[in-house]
Amino acid sequence: MKPHLPCLPKPAVAATCIGGLGRRGGGRVSSNSNSNSHGSQGRSCPLGDGSGGLLITRVPGICYRRRAAGLLLGADDRSCLEGRQPARVLLPRLRRASRNVLVRGSLFWSSHLSASFSRSPFRLYALPLSSSPPSSSSSSRFFASLSPSSSSPSHLPTQRRHTSPLYAAARLRPSIQILSSIGPFSSSSSFSSSSSSSSTTATMASDRDILPGHFKPSHYDLSITDLDFANWTFKGTVTIDGALAVPTTQIVLNALELDIASATLTAQATKGTRSEKAVDITYDAKSQRSTLVFVPDSGGGGGGGGGDSKAVGPASKATLTIAFAGKLNHDLAGFYRSQYKPPAGVVAAASTPRDADFHYMLSTQFESCDARRAFPCFDEPNLKATFDFRIEIPADLVALSNMPVKEETPGSSGAAPAAAAGGTKVVVFERTPVMSTYLLAWAVGDFEYIEAFTDRRYAGGKQVPVRVYTTRGLKAQGQWALDHAPKYIDFFSERFGIDYPLPKSDILAVAEFTHGAMENWGLVTYRTTAILFDEQLSENRARNRIAYVVAHELAHQWFGNLVTMDWWDELWLNEGFATWAGWLATEALHPDWDVWAQFVNEGMERALKLDSLRSSHPIQVPVRDALDVNQVFDAISYLKGCSVIRMLAHHLGTATFLQGVSSYLTKHKYGNAKTTALWSALSAASGQDVNTLMAPWIEKIGFPVLNVTENGAGQLNVRQQRFLSTGDVQPAVDDTTTWWVPLALTGRLSTAGSVTDAVESLALTTKEDVITSVSSDFYTLNSGATGFYRVNYPPQRLGKLGTQLARLSTADKILITGSAAELAFAGNTTTPALLAFLEGFNNETHVRVVGQALDALNLIQSIFGADDKIKRGLEAFTLRLIEKPLDDFAFEFPKNEDYNSSELRKRILTSAVNNGHPRVTEEALKRFDAYIADPVQNPVKGDLRGPVFLAAVKADPARAVPLLRKEWQTTSAPDGKEVALLALSATADPDVVREHLLPFLFGADADAVASSDVHYLSSGLANRHAVRPLLWAYVQKEWSGAVARKLAGNPVLLDRFVNLTLNKFSDTEALHEIEAFFRDRDTKAFDRTLETVKDTIRGRAAYRTRDAADLRQWLTTHGYVA
Repeated sequence: MKPHLPCLPKPAVAATCIGGLGRRGGGRVSSNSNSNSHGSQGRSCPLGDGSGGLLITRVPGICYRRRAAGLLLGADDRSCLEGRQPARVLLPRLRRASRNVLVRGSLFWSSHLSASFSRSPFRLYALPLSSSPPSSSSSSRFFASLSPSSSSPSHLPTQRRHTSPLYAAARLRPSIQILSSIGPFSSSSSFSSSSSSSSTTATMASDRDILPGHFKPSHYDLSITDLDFANWTFKGTVTIDGALAVPTTQIVLNALELDIASATLTAQATKGTRSEKAVDITYDAKSQRSTLVFVPDSGGGGGGGGGDSKAVGPASKATLTIAFAGKLNHDLAGFYRSQYKPPAGVVAAASTPRDADFHYMLSTQFESCDARRAFPCFDEPNLKATFDFRIEIPADLVALSNMPVKEETPGSSGAAPAAAAGGTKVVVFERTPVMSTYLLAWAVGDFEYIEAFTDRRYAGGKQVPVRVYTTRGLKAQGQWALDHAPKYIDFFSERFGIDYPLPKSDILAVAEFTHGAMENWGLVTYRTTAILFDEQLSENRARNRIAYVVAHELAHQWFGNLVTMDWWDELWLNEGFATWAGWLATEALHPDWDVWAQFVNEGMERALKLDSLRSSHPIQVPVRDALDVNQVFDAISYLKGCSVIRMLAHHLGTATFLQGVSSYLTKHKYGNAKTTALWSALSAASGQDVNTLMAPWIEKIGFPVLNVTENGAGQLNVRQQRFLSTGDVQPAVDDTTTWWVPLALTGRLSTAGSVTDAVESLALTTKEDVITSVSSDFYTLNSGATGFYRVNYPPQRLGKLGTQLARLSTADKILITGSAAELAFAGNTTTPALLAFLEGFNNETHVRVVGQALDALNLIQSIFGADDKIKRGLEAFTLRLIEKPLDDFAFEFPKNEDYNSSELRKRILTSAVNNGHPRVTEEALKRFDAYIADPVQNPVKGDLRGPVFLAAVKADPARAVPLLRKEWQTTSAPDGKEVALLALSATADPDVVREHLLPFLFGADADAVASSDVHYLSSGLANRHAVRPLLWAYVQKEWSGAVARKLAGNPVLLDRFVNLTLNKFSDTEALHEIEAFFRDRDTKAFDRTLETVKDTIRGRAAYRTRDAADLRQWLTTHGYVA
């Protein structure tokens, strides 16, 4: 339901009396038979079988379209019956609907209905328009009753107005119950109160496919037993305490791949305690829901409601107890197993699950909708509860969960098939705070740990213990993470003004992991490459990655865990903020890393690229079905979300911004909140109307490009327009948003006529404006790259800026370079103009600026590289660009080299190898041969592995690929497999790919690439022109075979694969093939991503067609190719 109500014309109300709908027993429509003063008499209507009727009021002229009010639904014929239809049409159709008839849609006439229902003995049951009709097993009771009051017509609105549905709910709440709370409908109350008002684009409850609201959980007592490592199964029991809002005969909750053996519902009401066992348990695989039927349908209301005397409830205290069994899957979701090879010489615990050389650990991954894979639950973020958790495991293994261990007791003899001779133990954990199901976590394995403590003291005057857990033999590699985590806990506690709320903080390295990490409250889980670091073997880059990811996840302990978004449409509240806070904390600990320049290069640029597609989505994207949210864990939610927060924090001032954040967290802690609640807190802290400033950035798709025209005499004409990378903006369709744009101008002339380098804060709040007193020699907009937009300078100005790089900040250089590249892609400028601009960067030494320039060149090579002449010309251009820094860098990394210099060295060497630099390639091959001859005596150290392995693959793939597959199998470096896969992905020999890499990539055996790592190899191969068609042909052939076996069990992995494997094509022929291939296939898991892939290909194809000839000519004319 949208937050505004339908437009009502001047009222002229007609009443139609309808009955005979199978209602048992009599009843009146209104408590006052003369209450209708609108031209019809309200009365009891003994029609049909003599049952009580329904007075349907109609307002002629109302448009009964989607989300309009007044629709009726016959559950059997599944057709919408519109109140504007004449009675002769309505009556026969309603009489055929022998089961439920529902009032479907928004409420209107809020004050009018309030007056009416305050005097009516009938209840209004409202079913939101977007929800499904009742199932055939639901109650046959006639649920809807509407009666106008005796109020005069003037009480009805006569003009267009917007009224909050929460207001209507507040007025009607004493007389309203929600139909979904008593039947198995995929909907819940449209009127549930919230601590914050609705955003105009937030998904209202009526627009969500959510669980019925009849049972509200408050506490879970969960027990996991019978871990069977031979068959990979487990058993469990969950007792869920809560309340029954209304009488019910059945309860619907989430379950996936679980076998529910039994269920019992116990309700404590004023008349005593009643207990019912489930007589029927059904499962809907599509919705991932189970229906537990406790009272058979007697014909009087199987879905619940006062009409069935056997219904259970209402009850302020109710308990649902369920026994179930599940699978320890290998899909990296729910309660799953992951495999690893322990370090040489490690003696594992006897009960450690194993298969030949591989050992297994167990862990959970519940976000967004996979708690239901581990136990039956009400798996929605705003159905928060507390949790007691216990698990029976082999006595020599370790169990972890969100809270500290409360006690360990001996297990039942023979209760766990996985137990070795040592028996079992039951590990019981302390109760959690109130939290969402997706934050519950546990793990079982052969774990060890290292420990540190916070400097600050918290509850009870105690320091918080922080532990890094790993599988046996790896704990020392957790030290870098442990050096940071306690400091971050103290940092966020101080910045947010709220102490860390849990008694401990654990970090766990998980052998196979879908994401980078998961913020489970008190037990954060990580991909091994995101948490483990080896001083001798790891790339230096890993320090940066670990420091940031740890900060990001710990920021979630407040923003996401303590306060959780109300629904998945506001996922960005969790992820965008945690991204910003993660970089903020990393900067505090590592100011020398220049992390905000890194963010602009690696984060904001990525978000700008995705958001330049017509198929992008707003930050706050409507999510009706929670199962669709996996595709929203993307650069928009994370990186655009972070970018607009960074923009706002810069505008308000970081101190003021954090003051507002603290107020927001304090007000909503242990609850759920919406975006508007954050804006309200920030508005109060700053005295500014933050909602007005930010609404277009959050609610609208895309971002603006500022087209700058120099008018002479120091005047700039600046016009904002939505930017599309396809270059085909249709003003009436695409360019309808006016953003608040902070300009951050440098180059303003003083009154004395001198140029100042100070940044002046201006804002563009209209489509177009003029800026005066600007230097004709030098100026920039968006100085510091704090704004999420691009600037299209006049061509001569861009060229001049290329000669004034010393006057630009690092962030300015990055954003101007990225913008120049994307504007060329879109056709606003040309590729020759971009290359002419980049020629000025041959003396640049900042890794992020060089990196942005190389990113632009890599994109051009990816699109135009099939043309051999262009390919050779671009290689020569790139080598000339990096010539000076290359002369300064050798293959030996100084021991105390600063982080950014070390990163630049690796980036330059890799680019030199990739573009065929003779000297660098020769040295890299020499080192590779020595390493293969004797790895112990001639190791290739961390940051050199990438360029050395890459050189070997490019020089002789038939020899190098088998050797690097062996490297992948035997490496002991935390990031060793990732480095090997990235090198293998450079293979451009179709025969080698066909023989060695495709079986390696999609094989089902333990020595094949893990499903979580498939994208490293597939993405790189897709970027090679020579093997791209081969990979696509294999994907088509094996889509239902090897590809499905590898990825179909985890929608996140499948979505990632489709995106990174198919978005490299640059021709319309491939686009048509992709469209044809997926036209009749189930693409629900990646349908949004598929559209962005197709948009990307369209843009790449148009770019290649438009600029190929000019690019070839420019490279020839400027001496880069003969």
